[in-house]
Amino acid sequence: MTFAPPQSVKAILGPTNTGKTYFAIERMLAHPSGMIGLPLRLLAREVYQRCVERVGEGAVALVTGEERIVPARPRYWVCTVEAMPTDIRVDCVAIDEIQTAIDFDRGHVFTDRILNARGSSETLLLGAATMAPVIKRLLPHCEIIDRPRFSQLTYAGSKKISRQPTRSAIVAFSARQVYAIAELIRRERGGAAVVMGALSPRTRNAQVELYQNGDVDFLVATDAIGMGLNLDIHHVAFADDSKFDGHTSRPLTPAELGQIAGRAGRHARNGTFGVTGGTEGFDEEMVVALETHDFDPIKVLQWRNNQLDFSSINALRDSLEMTPEHRSLTRVPIAKDQHALEFVSRNEAGQLARGLDGARLLWECCQIPDYQGISPANHGEIVTRIYSDLVKRGKVNEDWIAEQVRFCDNASGDIDTLSNRIKQVRTWTFVANRKNWLADPSHWREKTRDIEDRLSDALHERLTQRFVDRRTSVLLRHLKDKRMASPEINERGEVRLEGHLIGTLEGFRFTLARNDGDVDIKGLRSAADQVVAPEIHNRADRLAGAPNEEFVLATDGRMRWKGDIVAELIEGDALYRPRILMLADETLTGTDLERVQERLSLWLRHHINTVLESVMALEAPADLDGAARGIAFQLFEHLGLIPRSQVADEVKNLDQDVRGKMRKLGIKFGAYHIYLPLSLKPAPRELALILFALKHGGVRQPGVTDIPHIVLSGRTSFVVDPEVDTRLYEIAGFKVAGKRAVRVDILERLADIIRPLIALDPTRHQGELPAGAAEGNGFRVTVEMTSLLGCSGEDFASILNSLGYRVKRTPKVAAPAVASEATAEAPALEEVLAENPASVDAVDEAPVEAVTADVAPSVEADIPATTVVESAPETAESVPAAPAEPEFDEVWSPAGKRVDAKRHDHRRRPEGEGQAKRPERNQRPTAPRRPEGEVQDLTKARHLNPKPKFEGKGRNDNRRPADQQGDKARFERPREERKEKAFDPDSPFAKLAALRDRKAE
Repeated sequence: MTFAPPQSVKAILGPTNTGKTYFAIERMLAHPSGMIGLPLRLLAREVYQRCVERVGEGAVALVTGEERIVPARPRYWVCTVEAMPTDIRVDCVAIDEIQTAIDFDRGHVFTDRILNARGSSETLLLGAATMAPVIKRLLPHCEIIDRPRFSQLTYAGSKKISRQPTRSAIVAFSARQVYAIAELIRRERGGAAVVMGALSPRTRNAQVELYQNGDVDFLVATDAIGMGLNLDIHHVAFADDSKFDGHTSRPLTPAELGQIAGRAGRHARNGTFGVTGGTEGFDEEMVVALETHDFDPIKVLQWRNNQLDFSSINALRDSLEMTPEHRSLTRVPIAKDQHALEFVSRNEAGQLARGLDGARLLWECCQIPDYQGISPANHGEIVTRIYSDLVKRGKVNEDWIAEQVRFCDNASGDIDTLSNRIKQVRTWTFVANRKNWLADPSHWREKTRDIEDRLSDALHERLTQRFVDRRTSVLLRHLKDKRMASPEINERGEVRLEGHLIGTLEGFRFTLARNDGDVDIKGLRSAADQVVAPEIHNRADRLAGAPNEEFVLATDGRMRWKGDIVAELIEGDALYRPRILMLADETLTGTDLERVQERLSLWLRHHINTVLESVMALEAPADLDGAARGIAFQLFEHLGLIPRSQVADEVKNLDQDVRGKMRKLGIKFGAYHIYLPLSLKPAPRELALILFALKHGGVRQPGVTDIPHIVLSGRTSFVVDPEVDTRLYEIAGFKVAGKRAVRVDILERLADIIRPLIALDPTRHQGELPAGAAEGNGFRVTVEMTSLLGCSGEDFASILNSLGYRVKRTPKVAAPAVASEATAEAPALEEVLAENPASVDAVDEAPVEAVTADVAPSVEADIPATTVVESAPETAESVPAAPAEPEFDEVWSPAGKRVDAKRHDHRRRPEGEGQAKRPERNQRPTAPRRPEGEVQDLTKARHLNPKPKFEGKGRNDNRRPADQQGDKARFERPREERKEKAFDPDSPFAKLAALRDRKAE
C-alpha cells in the first residue's frame, strides 16, 4: 500500500444519516481499483453485495476474519478493518467509522489505518464530526468535509416498552436484557427481531431482514446497530444508558448515545429517540446535544506500535510496549493478543519460537480472536496447541481440529447453546482461512462455513420462535401492505394468511386463534378484523341473494346458512312471529347488516308458513263460524294439536255438516285428541316445538333438542324423561301415558283396535272370535297392540291404566289329560284331590277397580276358574316336583263398566254423540266406581255370588260357613254348561281330572 500526498486525504465527517458510506462506495467504484475497510463483518457483507450488483462477482473480493472470497483478478476489496491486506496497491482507500479508534480492544487497528492506509489517488476517512480536531492534529494537510444530516432528530421522552411506536429499535447492553425485552414485545406487540454483536453475521442478517421486510415492527438490539447498519428505524428507545466495556460498567458518553440515536430516521424522514424500561429521562443539556449532534471532540486515539521486532519473543514484547510520540495518541491497554503472547512465552511452546520466522508465526497465532470470550488461559491453550503443531508438524493436526469441529456440528439446543457453538466454530473458521495452516484448507473452510451457516439458521429459527409471533407479524404486515394476498378460508372455516392460522370464521363471526402468551388480544383482534372484513362483506352479498334451499333452522333454534350459524331465534310478540338475533361481529354493520336481516326474516316467514301450512290455515277459516271456528282457532293457537277433553262440549254440539267442513281443513276427531294429521310429521313438529319453547322456557331447556331426534327415529312410544316439561311431549305430537310418551296418531289407532273388542258380545257373535276378545266389556292385550306401541308388559299396562282401563287377573286352569298319560305322580295328585273335594281358597284379585275376567271353561273335575289348587304337604314318602309359576289371564275393561250391562247397539253412532242414557227413575243404575280396596262390577257375573258387605240385607244365602271363611272371598263356579276348551294334557289339573274319572269308574 502506497502513501499518497497529504492533499489527497479527505475526512468525510458528520452524524449518522449523512450518506458517508454511500459516498465512499461511489468514489471507490469510480476508480479503477479500491479498498474499503468496515467495522463489522455484517456491514462488509452488505457493501460486498452492493458492489457485486454494480461491477460483478469477478471484480470484487471479500476478506474478513472468518470469510474469504477472492476471485482471480479482483479490482475492489471489501474488508473488515482488521483484515485489510496492507501489501496491495489500489487507487482509492476508504476507512469507515474512524471514531472506533478510541475503543480499547480495536481502537489501535483503526488508528493504524488512519495514519498509514493510503490509496494512490484518494483516501477517504469516514466518521463522526467529533474526530475533526484530532484528525487535524494528526493529519494537518487532511481535507475535512462536513456533511449535514438529511433529517431531524427529536426527543420523544419516556414511554413504556409496550407503548413504543412501530418501527422502533429498543437498545439494551446485555443479552439478558435483550431477551427479556424481546419476550415482552412478543407478548404485547407480536414480536421483535434481535440484533447483537455476539450473533453470527448470518443470524444478524436474517434478523435484520425479519425487521426490514415488515414481519415485525420492533428491533431489540445492542449498540451494534450504531455501527453502519442501515435500517428503517423511526424511533430509538434506550432501555439502559450504561454498558460493560470488557473492563468495567460505565455510562455511555453523549457521543455514543448520539451514534445510536442517530439511527432513527432515514434520508429525508425525521426520527425520534427516547427512553424506556425504567431508564431516567435525559436532561435538557443532553437532549440538546443529541438533537444538534454537538458533542465533545475526541482528544486521544488508541495506538500501538506497528513496527514490530520479531527477532525474539522478548524483542517482540518490547516493541509492543513502545509509547507513541504524538500527544493525540495513547498506548492501548494490553489487548487479548498480548495476553496470549504472554501465556505462550511462559510455557514450553515459547521455547520453539526461534529466529525471525518463529516469533512472527507466534504473533500470527496470537492474533486468533477470542470469539468465545473465554478466559485468557483457556484461549492461550488453544493458541499454544496451534502454534506447537505448526512448528513441529508444519500443519495443524487434522484429527484434533476435526474433533473440535465435530463438537460444534450440532444444530439442536436452545439459543444460548447455539450461540456458544457458533462462537466456537468461528474460531476454527478463522484458523481455516489462514494461509498454509491446514493440509486441506479449502475443505475446512467449506466445512466450518457450512456448520456456521446451519447453526446460524437454527439460531435464527430459535430466536424467531421465541420472540416472534408469526401470525401477528403477518397480520401487521397485511395491514400495511394492501397488495398482499387475500386470506385463505378452507371448508372448516379456518382463516390462513401466508400459511399462518389467523382464526376461524363461522358465518359472520370471527374467532381469533389464541396462542400461549397472547396478551394484546384487543390489538390482535382489531388487526384480524380488518383482514377478514372483505370476506364478511362478500358473505353478506352472497347471503342476501341466496336461495331458500341454503337456509336451515336447527333444533336449537339457530339459523344456518350453508352449514354456518348466522342467527338464532328469540321470543317475539306472537307465537308465530319470533324475532331474529344476528350472530355476527361488529364488522357486519350498516347496509350489509340490514340486507342480511331482511333476507333471514323473509326466509323465516316463508319457512313457518310452508311447514305449518295446515295449521296457519286455521287462524281465520272462512267456511267456519261459531263453535267450529273457535275450535279451529284453538288448534291454531296450540300448533295443530289439542286434547279432546279440552273442547268436549263444543265438539258434542257440532253437526255432521260442520264436521265435514272441518275434515276438509285436515282436522281429525280422535278419541283422545283433535289434531291435524299433516302437522304430525317430523318437520312441523320440530318447528312447533321451537316456537312453543321460545314462549315457554326457551330453546335451551331439556328436551327441545332431544325430542325431535326421537320423532325422526320413527319410534311410536318411549320412556319419558322426568326432567322434561310434559308440555313439550304434547307439542311434539306425543301423549304422556303412564311412564311412556305415545305418538298421538298411534294412540288413536290403539283406540280403534280396542273399541270393537269392548263392544263385542261373545254370546251373540257368530264365527271365530277376533284376537283379544273377552267377555264383560273387556279385551285381552294382543301382539298387534304391543307391536303398534313398541312396548309390552308393565310399560304397556301403565299406558292402559293412564287411559282409564283396569285389569282383572285370574289364574289360568289347565286342560285335563287323557287317562293313558297318568304318571307316577298320580297317587300324590289323588291325595290332593281328596283333601280338596269341593273348592279351595281363591287367589288374590286384581287391585281396586279391576274388572271381571273371562270365565274359564269348566272341566269334569268341576274346579272353579278363580281358584288354584294347593299342593299336598310334603312327606317322606312323597317328594313332589317344584311347582311352576302360575299363569294369569288378564282382561282389561274400561273403568266403571259392569259385566252384566246391556251391550250397546252395534250401529255406528255419530261422532261426538253422548254416552249411555241416564237410568230412569226406580231403575237400578250401573255400579259406580268404587273406592280402592273393593272389587267392582262383580254383580254382573250372574254365576258368581260375591261375599255380601252387610248382614241382614237378603243377600246372605250364599255366605260360606264360618269354618270355611278365610282372609279372601271365595266363590263357587255356577254349574251351567259351557263350551269346553282344550286342556293342556301335561298340566297337573288334567292329570287330576283323569285320576278322578278313573276313580269314578
